[in-house]
Amino acid sequence: MKVIEKIIVDFASFIWGLPLLILLIGGGFYLLIRSKFLPFRFFGHAIQVLRGKYDNPNDPGQISHFQALTTALSATVGMGNISGVAVAIAMGGPGAIFWMWMSAIVGMSTKFFTSSLAIMFRGKDSNGEVQGGPMYFIIEGLGKKWKPLAIFFSFCAMIGALPVFNVNQLTQAVNDIILIPSGIKVTDYTNLILGIFLVLITSIVVFGGVKRIGKVTSKLVPSMVLLYFILVVIILITHIDVVPKYLGMIFTDAFSAEFIKPDAFFGGALGTLIILGIRRGAFSNEAGIGTAPMAHGAAKTSEPIREGLVAMLGPFIDTIVVCTLTALAILVTGVWQTSSDNGVSLTATAFSEAMPGIGKYLLMTCIAVFSISSLFSYSYYGTKSLSFLAGAKNKHFYNYFYIASILLGAMTSLDMMLGLIDSAFALMAIPTMLSTILLAPKVMKEVKKYIAVLKEE
Repeated sequence: MKVIEKIIVDFASFIWGLPLLILLIGGGFYLLIRSKFLPFRFFGHAIQVLRGKYDNPNDPGQISHFQALTTALSATVGMGNISGVAVAIAMGGPGAIFWMWMSAIVGMSTKFFTSSLAIMFRGKDSNGEVQGGPMYFIIEGLGKKWKPLAIFFSFCAMIGALPVFNVNQLTQAVNDIILIPSGIKVTDYTNLILGIFLVLITSIVVFGGVKRIGKVTSKLVPSMVLLYFILVVIILITHIDVVPKYLGMIFTDAFSAEFIKPDAFFGGALGTLIILGIRRGAFSNEAGIGTAPMAHGAAKTSEPIREGLVAMLGPFIDTIVVCTLTALAILVTGVWQTSSDNGVSLTATAFSEAMPGIGKYLLMTCIAVFSISSLFSYSYYGTKSLSFLAGAKNKHFYNYFYIASILLGAMTSLDMMLGLIDSAFALMAIPTMLSTILLAPKVMKEVKKYIAVLKEE
């Protein structure tokens, strides 16, 4: 297992190098310029769409704009925000957060384009049901000769959609917050029991399909974000005297990289910090990876630009709002410098320090909902990918593979699971970003039509 872990971690470090950074951030910046900063100009309009102002029940699709966003957000607003941020700070200090922000700002334009394409170039599965996502817009938008790229994306998405990181971190949280303080010895046996419990909960929801996932996540996600928001605000109010200092450090350390160990590749310490922040940002909001367009491609709409505008709110909510809250909670409590913890344990330490006794249990509630709702959405992405590769009648087989991987996630190390998902995400980004950049002119034609219709209304 140690050898396998080293291979996976080394491969993740290799593939998240300068070329992928240029593709994700450079490509996102190109899309931002190409759209004349549309995500920021139409931010208010996007919120109106999300609130249902333009909903039409007769439009094609399976779920509402709001359910599409919450399905996508339930996958991204999750352990990436609680655990991923903690990993970034533990490895790179406050400056890593600045580069997470940068990935979110360009990620808003990337999400707009990819999710607009998911509606513009919807395909049909072997059952004749309308589907969206990178694998469909690659073929429908670029032509059949690009099918190998669509197949490559779908295969990588089946691995990237596995819930192993979320389960790993939920297991770590239960162990650190509940079992160890209660005097229960943590063993492979206790981890296995927790894994079996998660298998049972996940099975009930995932075998119900996207409509059930949409209904469950649209109820869970807003409430969990609100509870988490309230808890972090309490922490910030109790440490208000040091909040300005740490907000400042996010900016100053972004370019000085004082808290990171210098690495040989890509410009030493600063380069390593930039890659770390963008890598964790990509894990947090998944802009350019290609998962969210699969959820947004199922939205009930015939207007692609409208869905793109809803989708672009994802990185803002996810990284600019939720990740910043987590980062400040960890920074202002000082645990990032006094604790050797990493991942979810570091965030739990921050909550314990700020709210002795009750803090870690309230966090545990958020973690449970974050993790379990993420399990629901990712299964949908995996079944969609298998449906594309092997036909809709076989897509349910993915759920058995998915459910089995929950046990793997509960019983393996954080580094190994993080490396596995990071590697899959990096490989998924290549076909998603290449096809989106090539199809960007077609999206801009739709934008012009959409703006013209808006002016007439």
